[in-house]
Amino acid sequence: MLQSKLPLIGTTIFTTMSAMAAEYGAINLSQGYPDFSPPTALLEALSRAMNEGKNQYPPMIGIAELRLQIKNKVREMYSADIDLDQEITITSGATEALFVAIQAAVHQGDEVIVIDPAYDAYDPAIQLAGGTPIHISMDTAFEIDWQKIKDSITTRTSTLILNSPHNPSGSVLKHADLDQLSRIAEQYNLTLISDEVYEHMVFDGIKHLSLLVHPGLRARSFVISSFGKTYHATGWKVGYAIAPPAFTNEFRKIHQFVTFTTHTPSQYAIADYMTHHADHHRQLPDFYQSKRDLFLALMSGSQFEMTPTPGTYFQLADYSAISDMDDQSFAAHLTQNVGVAAIPISVFYESPPDQKIVRFCFAKDDDTLRLAAEKLVTFSLAPGL
Repeated sequence: MLQSKLPLIGTTIFTTMSAMAAEYGAINLSQGYPDFSPPTALLEALSRAMNEGKNQYPPMIGIAELRLQIKNKVREMYSADIDLDQEITITSGATEALFVAIQAAVHQGDEVIVIDPAYDAYDPAIQLAGGTPIHISMDTAFEIDWQKIKDSITTRTSTLILNSPHNPSGSVLKHADLDQLSRIAEQYNLTLISDEVYEHMVFDGIKHLSLLVHPGLRARSFVISSFGKTYHATGWKVGYAIAPPAFTNEFRKIHQFVTFTTHTPSQYAIADYMTHHADHHRQLPDFYQSKRDLFLALMSGSQFEMTPTPGTYFQLADYSAISDMDDQSFAAHLTQNVGVAAIPISVFYESPPDQKIVRFCFAKDDDTLRLAAEKLVTFSLAPGL
């Protein structure tokens, strides 16, 4: 009989809610992917790459053309000079990059600090590496309490995982956060894994502060990002990891035996698109802020309480004025009876606080958002719960 290495892990909430949405014909604002296509020029570049014969194995670390575009973008955005060959690795999605970084950083018996609410891919990877996740919750405003982080550190603590812009809350790290993080990481010699897949989705004039902007943090960090999020092509599963040469060397030892490399024509297509459409990522904050603002305006007549999200393409909604249901029951009710699927945020916690909040994804066509909001507003005014 096969003994499970992850006995407490089941189907993810994202798969569960998307399946429920399909079963009940609900508008899917649960799982985080767009319902619109990638840019036409990017699709044309993919077709061109395949037709030009770029269909065989690329280099294990990723094609040089794409790594060069990453290097250029990092210099432009974060004033960091990244080595093309020794610090950039293309991966099969950000999830692979996160998994490999955790396997490289975490050893048997290590403790790893995870900040709740947290993306569900972190814990299984830590456990498979022989580590123990130590969950520390954000405060009620979804800010990190650095004293709580410091108090949780023991002689076994090796690694801290960060996520900014943060899924599901949308909060973003500030300069004061980086300063505190730097002091703690240096004092306790921590390795940092920074999940920055929503780096281009920050609003209201806020700038994303990558750990790459801080030399002290960069020297001890794996920084993970995603082309799927940036180019509306989540199904392509292309991401990357940036880390110092010694970290990258260990990362690649594992990466080569997980996926070895990543879909060749997609790499060439993204490199081509970045070369000729360098303004895409610069325009992304305005693109998604307009969708956030539309969704908030459409929901303004409802009884959901919604504070504008600072980043990501997720919007939290407090439903405490509507129902006393727990959030998983409420999300199921929305899907089955209202026709809109959401994600309950209690699933992002080891020990959920007493709150009534669900997460909506607004990376959708405007007409999709209008129809979903109409259903939600009508329901909230007469919930019948």
